[in-house]
Parts: sequence; C-alpha cells; structure tokens
Amino acid sequence: MKQWLPVRIAAVVLAVAASALAGARADSDMDALIRDIVATELAPTATTADPGGLAAAVYAGGRFTFFNYGFADTAAKRPVTSDTLFNLASLRKLFEATLVALATERGELRLDDPVGKILPELHGDYISHVTVGELVNHTSGLLLPTDHPPWPNETFSRDQFIAMLNAWTPPAGVQPGKQRIYSHAGYVLLQLVLERRYRMPIAALIESRILKPLGMTSTFVPDRGEDNSAAMMPEIMQRMVQGYSHDGAPIGPIGNQQSYYDFPGTGQMFSSARDLGILLRAYLDGGVIDPELRAALQMTMRESFRVDAKFGQAMAWEHVRVDGVTVIDKPGGLNNASAYIGLVPARRFGIVLLANRGDYPHEIARYRILPALARL
Repeated sequence: MKQWLPVRIAAVVLAVAASALAGARADSDMDALIRDIVATELAPTATTADPGGLAAAVYAGGRFTFFNYGFADTAAKRPVTSDTLFNLASLRKLFEATLVALATERGELRLDDPVGKILPELHGDYISHVTVGELVNHTSGLLLPTDHPPWPNETFSRDQFIAMLNAWTPPAGVQPGKQRIYSHAGYVLLQLVLERRYRMPIAALIESRILKPLGMTSTFVPDRGEDNSAAMMPEIMQRMVQGYSHDGAPIGPIGNQQSYYDFPGTGQMFSSARDLGILLRAYLDGGVIDPELRAALQMTMRESFRVDAKFGQAMAWEHVRVDGVTVIDKPGGLNNASAYIGLVPARRFGIVLLANRGDYPHEIARYRILPALARL
C-alpha cells in the first residue's frame, strides 16, 4: 500500500497544476477578450488626427487592464501614460457624495437636514426648504446661471453665491425633492455644507476621509494659482495634461482650473487612470478596510430617484438600463477635458476614461463597452 502513496501524491500535484494552468489560460483568454472589446471601441476615438490623448482603466475579474493613446502635451510630444494627471471635471462630485454618505454612516449628518441648519445664512423662501439629500441626488430643483448656457461672464464670491441662493425662485411646478435637475451649484453648496459641518477645507476632507484610507496618492484638489492653474509641486505639474478643445486648440495653461466661483475649494480635481482604478476596485470588490467607508461607497450607488423607465439618480451616480444591463456611471466634461467612470456591479466590471479634450465621446463606454463586457 505504501508504495502507491508517492504515486497518489504525484497525481494530486499534477491535477492541481493542470487546474491552475487551465485557470490561467481562462484568465488569459478573458483578458484578451476584454482588450479586444475595449481597444476596438477606443482606438478610433483617439487617433493621431485627434487632439490630446486618452487614458483608460478597466477592472474586471479582480484585475486591471490599462489603455493609453496620444499626448498629454502635443507640442512637447509628451505621451499619455496610466499615471498622467487629468482634469476630472464633474467626477469630483463622486467624492463629495461619498463624504455625505460617510457622514450619515457616522451619524454626523442626516440626509433630511435642511441646508439652513448647517448654514444659517441660507434663509431664502426656497433654499430654506432644500435638504442635504436633495443636493446630493440633484433633486433640489436649483438651477442657477452657473449651471447652464448662456454662461455668465463674471465669477462669484462666497457672499454673492449665498445671496443668489437666498434670492432664487423656481419655475412653476418645481419643488425640493420632486424632480431631477442636474445642478453644479448644488454641489458647490454641498461643499460649503461639508466645510461648515467639519470646520475643514473640502480638499482636506477628501484627502483624510477618502484618499488616504483608499491609498489614492495621485488624486488632488489643488489651490488655484494666479494664472488660474493648479498650484502644485513641480514634479506633480510635470504629470498634468494640456487641455484642448474638440478641434485641437489649446485651452488654458497646463493644470487649468475653471470655475464661476472665486472662493477656495471650488476649482477642479485631478487624478490618473491608475489612481481611479483603485476607486473602481473599492466600489466593485469592497476592498476597503474601514467598514464605514465601505458602506458609504455602496450607499452612493443606490438609486434614490427614478427619472423614467431608463434612467435613475443616485448620490451623484446615474443608473441607466442598457440592453438588459444596469450601468451605474458618472460622466463629466469641460471645454478642454472629458472624464467618465462606469460600473456594472452585478458583473464586477468597471471602466475609467480620461481625455484632455472637450467633447470626447465617452458615451461609448455606457452604451457599448460596458454592455459588451457584461455579456462575456
């Protein structure tokens, strides 16, 4: 009997090795399929004839795949890499929404708190009825001149912004919590709510409560310099993109920040595809040590307002039904930047797209790439 033991052990070892090899081949095949799907869609949108460049990160099956095209700075022929820093535009709203969710998890804020409870200077007839929860899911009804064309020519101080909110009256039929109206001003107000509640600048709140716990070391909310660019260390600035219009004209300096508000914290946020990949993993795999932060990230993705049969609104995130697949995503854009993050939580797939040009067609991720990945 004993003489068969080594044979049996060898057979087990061979079986385990064969199983591991088969698993590795399956993973390799899946990686190849993912690369084919994503590259087929992205490559035609970032050719040598297109301005700037594109960085993408795909998270699937617990692994990352990165894609890079074009230039961070065309004049300098500096190529885009997975560590290039892009303007996130409205993707910043995901971080502020997470701060709100984390505050509710810790009992520090309530979604039904009126904003005037935290900011007593808000006493207008309409704004005094708006709640924190209505700001974070775009149901406040607010629609200020800074939210839509024709854009104003001036910028606004904090006092002027508060005065606008106090004076604002809605169109007929608009009420807090009764409709979804996308509002940049609502998130600027949310910044002030968070800063007042914690007596800390918004950049410090994002850094201490989200970025450090997740290990995101290449995501920044910088101060604005005199030339309206990000005020950062030279080694960080060297990683930032030059922004371009959709037709290739450079817009602003490297690290350009745009805002209709001239008080601290209202500029742009910057990050890389690699760093946002960490965020993808946190949303999809719950790879977060802090249980309250993990719960907060999940909370932000829950639909809280149904728009119609196809669309729903969560805390900053949007829900879209596409070919039987629920995509949860957030697009963002300026005249010199485009950004997108999209998830299919049911399949643990996610994608980040960052481009340094305005009007990049990031809807291909929502309507083509993510549904295709979900069918694998």
